[in-house]
Formats: sequence, structure tokens, C-alpha cells
Amino acid sequence: MDSAKFLDLVAQYKRPSEDEIRQKLTEEQFRVSCGGGTEPPFDNAYWDNKVPGIYVDAISGEPLFSSLDKFDSGTGWPSFARPLDEANIIRRSDKSLLAERTEIRSKYGQAHLGHVFEDGPPPTGLRYCVNSASLRFIPASKLAEEGYGRYLKSFGREMGCFAAGCFWGAQDMLSKVPGVLSSRVGYAGGEVVNPSYEDVCTGTTGHTEAVEVIFDPERISYKELVRYFFSFHDPTTPNRQGHDVGSQYRSAIYYFDDEQRTAAESVKSEMERSGKWHSIVTEIAPSGRFYPAEEYHQDYLKKNPGAYSCHYPRW
Repeated sequence: MDSAKFLDLVAQYKRPSEDEIRQKLTEEQFRVSCGGGTEPPFDNAYWDNKVPGIYVDAISGEPLFSSLDKFDSGTGWPSFARPLDEANIIRRSDKSLLAERTEIRSKYGQAHLGHVFEDGPPPTGLRYCVNSASLRFIPASKLAEEGYGRYLKSFGREMGCFAAGCFWGAQDMLSKVPGVLSSRVGYAGGEVVNPSYEDVCTGTTGHTEAVEVIFDPERISYKELVRYFFSFHDPTTPNRQGHDVGSQYRSAIYYFDDEQRTAAESVKSEMERSGKWHSIVTEIAPSGRFYPAEEYHQDYLKKNPGAYSCHYPRW
């Protein structure tokens, strides 16, 4: 992912106010992140953490490092061969000790992270020596839940997001696909922050009722998942699915990278050529902020097996 795209993705991360930071951080975290302090080696949260996941800024939540780039440097602090994106790290000259060092800070949170040294492993030859107090760790199993699902692919999982009318039936169909590991319903494609179901039902927020899925690409490819998406709803009816009418019921595929976009466009063209559907109106758009729906909507048809659904295999 190039730097421009990465910065677009993390534009939502902002530095809180000083009062908010003090309320959010422990005294030790504040001392290190905002005061440029250093925590004790071998006596901090993540120096020996080997769980797969990513490390984000404790202040802003911006993604900084991956466990895939973490290594045991023997120093007693978390050490990484590279950041998730170099453009997200600010370097500064640090002359606080006798020898000049290069301090690293986070771009959005402006937190003091630690220092970078030229004694790391190949291929970078760098060692980003970081204070645990400046970080928050998110295990791979929680990435989607916490809004970092685009990093799942690094850990052998992938995420997809689809809108196919009422999300009750769409989730029921997608959750039964072999290779789909989990799913949740919510609101995607709009501009209003934290919309409620009642807000989305007005048709004025720009959101769709969508389903976010995590799947195993070794068991089902993204293309196969998109083909299945086209098979259980009608992608030719603008702002409508069965008896449900409104822009929130429009057909849409929200992609997480260029590879998914290309695959979605390819399958859409394939469907149009096949004669199975004519005049497909399915929107293919970049994924934006996904807002999970209220709990009573999650797995609704499992909780209410007799409820109505307009979704079924059509071919």
C-alpha cells in the first residue's frame, strides 16, 4: 500500500485534547508518550509479546507496527524491523544524551514512541525500539471488531463487506458459506457518524444495511464470495430488495484494496455477460467507516427463525 493511500485510511485518527489524553492514559503512559520518557527494559507490557496482531498509538489509535515485523532484540523493549508505513512515523534528532539519536513519534498522536537504530535485522537493517507505554496491542482475532480489519490479510484472513437489501437475510446467507468464519451486520457507505437503525431507515444518511464478513481465503476466494453475493439477491433493482424500498437497501460491494476492487468489477462483468442478470446496478465502492448495528439485529434470523427474509439462492 502506498503512502498516500495509507494516509487516507488513517485520516480518521486525530490527537485528542490534553484533558482527554490525561483521562485516557495511565500516569506512566502519559510520562512516556507526552513527556518523552523511557520505561524500564524487561518490565513493560509488550517486550516479550508473541501474539499475532498490530500495535496502535495509545493516544490516537493510529496503526503503527505489526507483530510480523517484531523481533527479539535482547534489549527488553518491543523492537520492530519496520513500521506499517514509514510515512506514518516522524523522525527527530535527539541530543538529550551524549550521542545523537533519532527519536520516532507518531504522525497523528504526536506521541513519543522511542528511537530507531541502524542495527536491526535484514532486509531493513533497522531497529525501531519502542516503549510499550506508547502502544496499545490489538490481537489479530480482534482486528475487525476494533475497526482494523484491513490488516487481517497479513494474518491469513480477509474481510469483505456487502450490501444486498435487508441485512437480516443477507447475513443469514453469507454466514452459511464454507470458509466464512464470522459476520456482523451494520451500516456502510454513508457520511453520518454513528447512525442508529432509525436514522438509516430515513434513507437520508447515505448508508446501506451491510454485512461485514471475515473469511479464510484458503477455503473460499474473494471472487467466489462475490459470485455467491450475486446469487442470493436481485442486483438489478435500484434502492429496493423485495418488499423493502429505500436507498439503504441498495446493492453494493465495499472493497478494502485494489485487488478486491478488481475482483468485484470482474465478477460483475462476468454476471452481466452470463445472462443471469441484466442491467446490474450494484455499486462498487471503497470501504469506509463501518458502524455495527444494534445487538438485536445481529444474527437476527438465528434468534428469530420464523422471521421474513427475501434472500434465497436464485440460481
